[in-house]
Amino acid sequence: MDIARPTQSLIYTDWTLTENQFEPEQLHSRETVFTIGNGYLGTRGSFEEGYPRSSPSTLIHGVYDDVPIVYTELANCPDWLPFLVIIDGDRFRLDQGQILNYQRQLDLRRGTLARRVRWRSPSNKTVDLSWERFASLAEQNVLALRFEITPLDSEVTVEIQASINGYPENQGYNHWELINQGKTDQGTWLNSRTRASRIDLAIAFKMAISGIDAALQVTNAPGYPTISSTFIATPGTNVIVEKLMTIFTSRDTQTPVESAHNKLTQLPNYVTLLNANEAAWREVWHQSDIVIEGDTRAQLAVRYNLFQLLISAPSYDDKVSIPAKTLSGFGYRGHVFWDTEIFILPFFTFTQPKIARNLLTYRYYTLNGARRKAAHYGYKGAMYAWESADSGDEVTPRWALPNQPYGEEIRIWCRDREIHISADVAYAVWYYWKATGDDEWMRDYGAEIILDTAIFWMSRVEWNTKEERYEIREVIGADEYHEHVSNNVFTNRMAQWHLEKALIVYDWLSSSFPDRFAELKAKLKLTAERRSRWQDIATNLWILYDDSSALIEQFEGFFKLEDINLEDYEPRTKSMQAILSIEGANRRQVLKQPDVLMLLYLMRQSKEIPYTQETLQQNWDYYAPRTDITYGSSLGPAIHAILASDLGKNEEAYERFMQAALVDLEDVRGNANDGIHGASAGGIWQAVVLGFGGVQFAENGPVAQPQLPPGWNRLKFKIHWQDNWHEFDLVSPNSSSVAMNKIPDIQGVIFDLDGVLTDTAEFHYRAWQRLADEEGLPFNREANEALRGISRRESLLLIAGDQPFSEDKLLEMMERKNGYYVESIENISPADLLPGALNLLDELKQAGIKIAIGSASKNARPVVEKLGIANRIDAIADGYSVQSPKPAPDLFLHAAKLIGIPPENCLVVEDAAAGIEAALAAGMYAVGLGPSERVKAAHVVLPNLAGVSWTDLKTKLNGAIPG
Repeated sequence: MDIARPTQSLIYTDWTLTENQFEPEQLHSRETVFTIGNGYLGTRGSFEEGYPRSSPSTLIHGVYDDVPIVYTELANCPDWLPFLVIIDGDRFRLDQGQILNYQRQLDLRRGTLARRVRWRSPSNKTVDLSWERFASLAEQNVLALRFEITPLDSEVTVEIQASINGYPENQGYNHWELINQGKTDQGTWLNSRTRASRIDLAIAFKMAISGIDAALQVTNAPGYPTISSTFIATPGTNVIVEKLMTIFTSRDTQTPVESAHNKLTQLPNYVTLLNANEAAWREVWHQSDIVIEGDTRAQLAVRYNLFQLLISAPSYDDKVSIPAKTLSGFGYRGHVFWDTEIFILPFFTFTQPKIARNLLTYRYYTLNGARRKAAHYGYKGAMYAWESADSGDEVTPRWALPNQPYGEEIRIWCRDREIHISADVAYAVWYYWKATGDDEWMRDYGAEIILDTAIFWMSRVEWNTKEERYEIREVIGADEYHEHVSNNVFTNRMAQWHLEKALIVYDWLSSSFPDRFAELKAKLKLTAERRSRWQDIATNLWILYDDSSALIEQFEGFFKLEDINLEDYEPRTKSMQAILSIEGANRRQVLKQPDVLMLLYLMRQSKEIPYTQETLQQNWDYYAPRTDITYGSSLGPAIHAILASDLGKNEEAYERFMQAALVDLEDVRGNANDGIHGASAGGIWQAVVLGFGGVQFAENGPVAQPQLPPGWNRLKFKIHWQDNWHEFDLVSPNSSSVAMNKIPDIQGVIFDLDGVLTDTAEFHYRAWQRLADEEGLPFNREANEALRGISRRESLLLIAGDQPFSEDKLLEMMERKNGYYVESIENISPADLLPGALNLLDELKQAGIKIAIGSASKNARPVVEKLGIANRIDAIADGYSVQSPKPAPDLFLHAAKLIGIPPENCLVVEDAAAGIEAALAAGMYAVGLGPSERVKAAHVVLPNLAGVSWTDLKTKLNGAIPG
């Protein structure tokens, strides 16, 4: 249900964004906000009739042209919008006459932009005017505009002029040469060509009028073909005008003019085109929509960001990619950054994988540009451009011009030093492959990307003879406030990760596709020696990471910089770099955006080094307060939202999420006029699905561990994984819409650790055996079985038998045994989880079930950490928690208290008789694992957790409990 919520002059519903008041001071930011498109082109939300100082643009994927200073940019294409209306000699404009009523609405569900105005002319004639337009998602070369006019108080003479403006500008520069124009039976057309890149463009349109008899006239002023009509309209008469357009470039076809003409003759009426467009949007939203119940503002904001990604995504072109500002403005000149691969691509990988494939194939076709850049700097392999356009060559401007007449030019070092982009592309390639299983694409495209960029890293690292390690010096990391740094951890670890994956791809390709491997071996000069070098670098590349503190130094010498307290600079409305100067920020511990935290986020899914929950906590506490999260980079808030959610900081997570979600809608940073913040939009999908939805990718596919923000009653979305769709319907435990349907009503599950989630029994046995041998006590594996589920002290007393040991001796022996055990478990890892354990934990999380550990072991916490499941566990009750061990119920009762669930709503999973007895004594349900003779008292007995789902477990439990 749509519930209106006003914010400033905008009204949000679930699917529509409405502006009820025209505010001239927001002209340019709202032009960005009301951008429409179809993945082929994007058109800003400028007014059809024009407005002083407006910034209309239509940007088409791949239509780049050279320009002084900035190398190349997306060329603003001929404007298809112009539509003048003249009422009794008065030209309709929002800055003339009187606006009696105004509404502009973007309908995300249908992909349409509509505007309705009641206007009183300077001659005191009142009319209702309305426009609706869309770029067809069903046919990418088709655009449509519908205009309606109704006089209200008197008869009026109406003149309309629908045109193509062949003189568009990119902030003062016109990229187009007029080639030809003319008229046909269907209407009129224009043919232009870019000045340097020589791309031809043809745009044709026709017009139809209904509701009145009116003749059409075609005029062909140079560069401004126009169809006009004049008619008299009486009060209450509703006149409808349809302006239908076709547009082609020489990137699409060898004959753009002919293609535009032919397509125009085939076009049906506006309504038919609109219906086809709506059907196409229904299909896209069916796969990509996110449903949020309980928070209309968040719902609209999420859909809005996804809409802007979808309309900038090339469905049929694999030689282009999504620019940082999408196709919505002149910011960054239409250049492609790491924003696409790291922030935007996951949304498409998991909801529109064909588009994700196109975006990554663009990087394949720009490999030659990356090779030219590497060669220019004296390196081997492929070094991706920090800013890329059509060829893949570096197009980052070398200098930024000053805003003041006597200011100094600013050297832009990103083009030379921000080299992590090559690893970022490899990261995106790897995870696309993992998510889709697209071996064919990996063989033909992805492998060459990963291998040739690995060669670049091999030539870029330096060997430190004194320290006997590889280093990467003179770089810029993700945090761009610090230039010319060495051993930036983000860069070094991503390069190391890249080389680790290159080794895997090298071996996979050689064994699975020997012919393709032989081809690349010759082309890239792949040798066994080169592979060995990759391994050596990956092993010996320096990563500044202190195991003892879990704190990561962002780069060599960062901790020696002057510290800073950002609160001292509040309130502010500009970045810390603008306040401190470039050099001032460079000397201080202030970050433009997450750097170490960004690395932890990228390693979060696979739990690869250096990611652990403890490392995340330590580095969050250090770096989050030093990050210019408000006016630094728009890339930061969404990532902070996810990590804050992981750390249980729900209020901060939601605050950062909304900061990202509204960055354009409410012009949070004051720069929405430059275009949509594409990376932030992609980060929004990740924040909702991977953050609040808690999606992780397990052996059998994605599972969710939801952490819904307060006020969200429900979260629904789909994920495409390995050729299958997975639907998630996550509900808040406090939502009235939740149907628990659990008999018994299990709300919490308490797991023993040893023998249930992992098997450390062997480690315990060896530690006890060693102690028994040292003390001359009889002990064997059969005797060890009697120790299951009981405390260390009780175990020792059983082993000691009748031997009289003093209390001090018993304590010393227990400590000795524990030392042996701790020593033996040092190398436990997630690989030591028992079959089925992780999947069941993930299913429980997805179902909203609280999870606790109830283990007699005093080492339960470190074991849980080493197993990599700490983020799935809500509480741990261990050997330190209670005085009375199992079979007393104290431990499980304590665990239930920790997770806030009544005992009668708890289920215990145990593998020991003492544990089952303790669970029953606590008034809880019990699942016993192992031989029935050992755990026969449990409500349900299973051999182990392999293949056990939560649904199956509930069914078995229900069948075991009398009705």
